[in-house]
Parts: sequence; structure tokens; C-alpha cells
Amino acid sequence: MGTVIDITLSDDASEELITLAETRVQQYEHRFSANDATSELMQINSNAGIKAVTVKPELFDLIQLGYFHSLNKDDYLNIAIGPLIQTWRIGFENARVPAQAEICYQLQLIDPQQIVLNPDKCSVFLPKKGMKIDLGALAKGYIADLLVAELQQVGATAGLVNLGGNVLTFGISNHQDGLWRIGIRDPNGTESDLARVLKVGTKSVVTSGIYERTLQVSGQTYHHIFDSTTGYPIATNLASLTIISNDSVSGEIWTTRLFGYSAPEILRRVSNLPGIEAVILLKDGTEYLSAGMSAYI
Repeated sequence: MGTVIDITLSDDASEELITLAETRVQQYEHRFSANDATSELMQINSNAGIKAVTVKPELFDLIQLGYFHSLNKDDYLNIAIGPLIQTWRIGFENARVPAQAEICYQLQLIDPQQIVLNPDKCSVFLPKKGMKIDLGALAKGYIADLLVAELQQVGATAGLVNLGGNVLTFGISNHQDGLWRIGIRDPNGTESDLARVLKVGTKSVVTSGIYERTLQVSGQTYHHIFDSTTGYPIATNLASLTIISNDSVSGEIWTTRLFGYSAPEILRRVSNLPGIEAVILLKDGTEYLSAGMSAYI
């Protein structure tokens, strides 16, 4: 998944549960990865313009969810953005700034409305050769939800799953109040510098930021969160956006859908989303909190 994964379970958890968690993470990565040529998702991409591909129900459900949330053109989530991601390669050793002609060509291939889904057959078809689905904005949250649900079914009573800044907690922690402590990194500091520490029960805390994966060329820094209208990283004064929600995939969805908006507009939209709260950090260090955040501070 291109990140460090931490899974913590309560003291009464057996070694078998940890082994199960590790096995499932590897299985889900193989299913959802856009960087593994043998993954199930890549079978869809490699058959773009050729044929529909039948996939496992979990993969189809995630693509269908991402497709639904990608149709709002005013927001910033787009699961068809794969061609742009693979052209820039930010976060990989071969990252580069593409020529404008390349970007213009890729922009023709990233319209999510062109994705063809068949729920009866659990199949996905990309009608244009070169189209690519990328689930990087959703997969970690979806995997965390699946993983925690299965762990609870087989006896895990409490734990924390951290998939590279995507945190999902369940049960009672070892703190006296039973709540988990989740840190939000200071974007202007080191990895150990925190801007906030949240207290949460069974919740998801997902952070998207522009400081983790970057490319520096000719004195300019490019981050990895892209604007589907320009083909370039989103122009924003946000450094990070953290969403607190009940399930992890919702946190992923809304950190991505909202990241390109101004802080006041993000707060306005969050106020209309039941069960969703937000912490916004700007590049200059300014912090904005949604109305319900006082319950977690």
C-alpha cells in the first residue's frame, strides 16, 4: 500500500488474530492495488477498451461506491484519475513533471462517467484504451472497515488499525477513560510533532495532507492530490484535512471530496454531513475546527 501499517489488538487477542489481520491486508492489497500488475484491479485497467472484467464483490462494491462519489464534478474525488497518477508518479522514484501535451492527453481519459458497471454480473468495463481506475483515495479506508469487522467477528474486543494515517479504533483502550488517543501531525514539523491529540471511542480518523508525498523540481514543490480539471496538483492553502467519522471509508471519501475547497467552505459542507467532523490545518499553521469537534478534544 506504499505506507507503514500498524495493527494493535488488546492483550487478550491471540497470535492467530494478528496472523489473520496480516493475511487479510496482503489479500486486500493484491485485490485493490493500482501499482501491482497482477492485482484484480489491474485486470480491469489492462482490459480497457477491450472487454468487461468480472471481479470479486468487495472490489466491485468499492468501485461502485467510488463511482457514485466521483460524479459530483465540483468535488475532487475521481476514481478514473489513474492515467494522471501513473504519469506523474509522485511518491515513486521515477516521479516527474509531465509535458503539457501529456497532461492534456491524459485529461481525455479520466472521465468517471464513462466507467460501465454491471451489478448483475459484478463486472467493470473501461470503454477507452488507456483508462485506469485508481482506488488510492478509498481503498485504505475500505480495507480498514473490512478488517475490523472480521476481527470483531472472530473475537477481537479492542484494537487500533493504522493504515498510513488512516486510523480506525474499536473497543476500550488502556487509558483510564477508555478512549483512544490519536495524534494529528503538525504539517510544518517533523513526523513526531503533533498539532492536535484527539480522544475517540470507536471511530475513524483519516488525514489527507500535502506534506507526505511530494516532488521538487526547479524550486517548485508538487504534492500528490490532483485536480481533474487541470491535470496538476490541487492549488490550495490547505496543509491537511482530518475527518472523524464512524467508518473509515467515509473519512477517505470526504477528505478527498473536500480537499480543494477553502476552509470556510469545508466547514459549511461538513455541518450538513451527519456523523462527520473535521480538523483543517492551513499551510501557515491556522487551524479550523468543525462545530462538533469539542467532543474529541
